[in-house]
Amino acid sequence: MTGNTQVVVIGGGYAGAMAANRLTQRADVSVTLINPRPELVHRVRLHQLVGGSDDAVIAYQDVLAERVRLVVDTVTLIDAAERSVTLAAGGTLAYDYLIYAVGSGSAVPSVPGAAEFAYPIATLEEAQRLRAVLEATPATAPVTVVGAGPTGIETAAELAEQGRRVTLVCGGVLGPYLHTRGRRSVAERLAELGVTVVDGSDAKVTAVASDTVRLADGRELPSEVTVWTVGFGVPDLAARSGLSTDAVGRLLTDETLTSVDDERILAAGDSAAPSGLPLRMSCLNASPLGARAADTVLSRLAGEQPVHLHQGFYAQCISLGRRAGIYQFANRSDVAVWLHIDEGLGARIKELVCKGIPKHLSGEAHKPGSFSLHRMPGGVAKRRKMLRAHHAGGPAVADRAA
Repeated sequence: MTGNTQVVVIGGGYAGAMAANRLTQRADVSVTLINPRPELVHRVRLHQLVGGSDDAVIAYQDVLAERVRLVVDTVTLIDAAERSVTLAAGGTLAYDYLIYAVGSGSAVPSVPGAAEFAYPIATLEEAQRLRAVLEATPATAPVTVVGAGPTGIETAAELAEQGRRVTLVCGGVLGPYLHTRGRRSVAERLAELGVTVVDGSDAKVTAVASDTVRLADGRELPSEVTVWTVGFGVPDLAARSGLSTDAVGRLLTDETLTSVDDERILAAGDSAAPSGLPLRMSCLNASPLGARAADTVLSRLAGEQPVHLHQGFYAQCISLGRRAGIYQFANRSDVAVWLHIDEGLGARIKELVCKGIPKHLSGEAHKPGSFSLHRMPGGVAKRRKMLRAHHAGGPAVADRAA
């Protein structure tokens, strides 16, 4: 391809920002990043925003390359035939390549009353709204957190550490991703903080009211504020634009993260479904997927064969208030193993991870091409094995939301 190549990146989260920065390696590539907010949401700190210890945003000037043009707007439609996107504020932008990195948000709750009376926290605006509600609520009022994945656990611990009366309703087991040993450690820390953990098969929420949460076994828990952390959903932009998606709505791609419909469209982050077997929604996978999508574009521009996706390292890091945490190791099938680091050292590792994400982005902004976590050795054979099992109808473990 000759001349200047226009690349549009939709979504300025971890994956989108990484992809945009990495594309600036070539002087003949112009990059436009479209994001609905003028700042990057530091999503792994949203529970801290709720607790009041962080604002969970990062200035783009600190993490985005100078050559990346930022457009604060929302894309309402992708026209693959015309290679253009329509903006909510009006007008269109043309592209030669498009990277779809719209991320994820709260899943629409199906439980009666949850949409009306519970507070999700998957986005900046949702977390800010919940923070305001908590500030107006007495510290002695009962708070119920529904959902015992990382977000639910972190939020429950953060609020309990402030002295609030917190009940964590698991809807099953506490920390379903965690190994038994890691789960035991988390349970002990929550108990120290005074969190009441309600787990088991009957601990499913069947209704939410303004002041109660009803469980499947008939119990009603008093709840002045109910926090909803159950599941993620993705924007429907790809589906609305006529592109192929999986059942959740993620853009279907091949193993180079290229759309199965159009080689000029790629996906990265939570909104990507490579070969119908997406990686777990997490910050661990977001930046590497962004780098991989950018590398695919750069390879095509150079006339080279893009490298297939692989992931050589998995883990899950959960904060348990400001003084404790857990770093749960996993194997290359993304299944937790017995090894974990907890207590104060776990908290320090979690903080290093939170600080490391913007450092990776700023490092790529100043020296595009320097990020290398997606090129870690290993993971290729395991990914191929998982794909064979997936296509044969066997169990796949890579798509656990966290």
